[in-house]
Amino acid sequence: MITSEDKKTVQGLAKQYLEIANDDKIKERIQRIRKTNSLEHVRPIVWMDELPWHELNADGSLDIQCTGEIAKEMELFFKRTLFRWKHFQADMVVDNWYNIHKSFSFSDIGVNALETTIIKDKANNIISHSYIDVLDTDEKLDALKSPIVTVDPQLDQSRIETAEELLDGLIPVKLRGHSIYHAPWDLISRFRGVEAIFIDIMERPEFIHKTIRIFTDFYYSQWKQMESQGLFDSQVLTIHCTPALCNDLPDCNEKEGSKMKDVWFRGMAQLFGAVSKQVHEEFDINYMKPIMEQCKIVYYGCCEPLDDRMDMLMKIPNMRKIGVTPWADVNKSAEQIGKNYVLSHKPNPANVAILSNEDVIKSEVTKTIEACMKHGCPCDIVLKDVSTVSYNVQNLITWNKVVQETLDKYYS
Repeated sequence: MITSEDKKTVQGLAKQYLEIANDDKIKERIQRIRKTNSLEHVRPIVWMDELPWHELNADGSLDIQCTGEIAKEMELFFKRTLFRWKHFQADMVVDNWYNIHKSFSFSDIGVNALETTIIKDKANNIISHSYIDVLDTDEKLDALKSPIVTVDPQLDQSRIETAEELLDGLIPVKLRGHSIYHAPWDLISRFRGVEAIFIDIMERPEFIHKTIRIFTDFYYSQWKQMESQGLFDSQVLTIHCTPALCNDLPDCNEKEGSKMKDVWFRGMAQLFGAVSKQVHEEFDINYMKPIMEQCKIVYYGCCEPLDDRMDMLMKIPNMRKIGVTPWADVNKSAEQIGKNYVLSHKPNPANVAILSNEDVIKSEVTKTIEACMKHGCPCDIVLKDVSTVSYNVQNLITWNKVVQETLDKYYS
């Protein structure tokens, strides 16, 4: 049931949202994203994502009033968008339609993670995990089952109809797909723990090869199933928190979806920041590369520093964007990246965790800007992995202000 109160709430927020979507700043930012990802050197886009929303509602403006489930989702989406626009918009972009993302599910692969956790803040979904090794033998690996992807077009249609009724023509509703997010070692580490993986790389390398071979096959099967069922989208706004619009990518048919050859590939191996380049290449890149090569363009790197192994990534012909973590040397990274790739800088989220020191923030972003200008690097700046701001939204406001003011000194 859709109540009149739900309609009133959603439509009131949608009108405010539409004003933002039609703002000239949005159009300019979209063009800058497209130029950056097409390897033009312009003012870097500043992006903020993975925020601790449970800490940001001090004034109650994010409280949910709707009763219907889809109405609640829409209210939360609109309220968070309006909140960001008011307090720390950075270079945020919003669509002038409402997205319904195609629904799908995976079948069980035959193993579940076992863990112990430490929770400091019950409202925070970022907690400490210690994983128990449940995938340590050939027999356990052999018992795994390849995932089966199931879509639910009836659910999609129902969600579209409900959203359209709530909005009553104020904003179009679009059915959108997904991008490829390939991080097999993140998943394997949940079944084994990182320490067990590192020990086996040294003592049982063939077992590690067998493990990543199986999971690579699983993921490839998953991607091909998603492709055949029209779940991919070449025009997603973000890929793992990073702006994704690009002039090189073709339009996407809403119903039929995009093919792998027309979308971003997003890859990473965060735990391999603690191994040598040779080990990283042997147990990750060599397995990932055949899938990368089937996609239009590639974005690689998350929290792992890559400044000492850029040449490994440059062997991939469709590499387009490389993540530069706070633990990488940004000057060394920019020198190697040059004009050939996008340098996706990840500022240190610790700088907004307790207090926002303006001098520290300015110093960090200045190093990145000057390195990219010196070497002609297209660049975006993405603050992510923000697990806490100590319930002080001003930390994010300050960070955005300092970054934008610093950029103003270098870009007109």
